[in-house]
Amino acid sequence: MKDLNQLLLKFDLKQNYKNEDFYVNKSNFFAFSLIEKWPKWEKNILNVYGEKHCGKTHLSNIFNKKHKAFKMQANEFSHENLKEFKVFENLILDDFDENINEKLMYTLFNVADQDNKFILINSLIPINELNFKLQDFISRSKNCIFAKIENPDDELMFAILLKNFSDRQIKVDKKLIDFIIKHIDRSYGKIYEFVYKLDEISLKKKKSIDFKIIKEALKV
Repeated sequence: MKDLNQLLLKFDLKQNYKNEDFYVNKSNFFAFSLIEKWPKWEKNILNVYGEKHCGKTHLSNIFNKKHKAFKMQANEFSHENLKEFKVFENLILDDFDENINEKLMYTLFNVADQDNKFILINSLIPINELNFKLQDFISRSKNCIFAKIENPDDELMFAILLKNFSDRQIKVDKKLIDFIIKHIDRSYGKIYEFVYKLDEISLKKKKSIDFKIIKEALKV
């Protein structure tokens, strides 16, 4: 694990979408490396997927800042947006699921290929595993680059906890973070829920965070 002081320096920042504020390790390296490699992608459409709070939005904001993309919710994409896309080189579609216009998306994917434009898609599961009805789009959805953000290992959990505490201006000793890592589910969503609960308990009791409050938040 990287030195604690280095992590503190790295994450003692206000919540933002700076490149240096995204902690890269083996859980998210493939997705991050593809964002960095643009436009040298093997295909024009990249699907980054993983559970909620895993960093998909953070990555897409890094991409947007560096490469000036047109960004919107996938289920809000319209024919008018398709016209607008022709002005842009890059498009980001958030929260991609079955609630999209499949015919329109099929056209969009073809436009990306024909005009050599790029689409970054964020979803909970790979889009080729979604239950679409249009056969042409089912086939077309398989022709993407797929990058999964894996569940966090101990190093990434430490970094995420540290950053979440820093965002909330909560000071927590390293030994307490190590204890949390041993007792919390290896899930981005559970980490997010835990930090929110911990902060809530601490504020209600008007006490700094200690083992007792952590155990209460963890329910151990």
